[in-house]
Amino acid sequence: MTAADLAVVYPLETRLFPADAWPRDMFEAEIAQTDTRRYWVAEADGGVVGYAGMMCVLPIADVQTIAVVPEYEGRGIGTALLEAMIGEARTCGAENVMLEVREDKPRAQQLYARHGFEQIHVRRNYYPGGVSAVIMQLRLK
Repeated sequence: MTAADLAVVYPLETRLFPADAWPRDMFEAEIAQTDTRRYWVAEADGGVVGYAGMMCVLPIADVQTIAVVPEYEGRGIGTALLEAMIGEARTCGAENVMLEVREDKPRAQQLYARHGFEQIHVRRNYYPGGVSAVIMQLRLK
């Protein structure tokens, strides 16, 4: 992901996460931190259909965001983005990959579980509207 991608990514963010979308300046700050952050876009049919981002501060890599537009779900895009992050975490030398996922998103939780993530904690009332976050971890070493 580059700064030029934000013209498309940010409207997707507000569409896909209306209650807890990141502010645009947060995306700008994240992609500018190339020493500890990696961000990707997935493209299909001439446009951005997904995006993902990871922070790696050893020994932990942390999935910051992952999203696929609903019209493209079920085509392996989320899997490809997650696998890119896991691969980058390994390359960086991370021992664990961590993430938070909304408790009311079982499909996302299943994706992570299929890739070896295990639930290690629940943060109550983490998201707007009182939705809890399921904390998941993938051990790499």
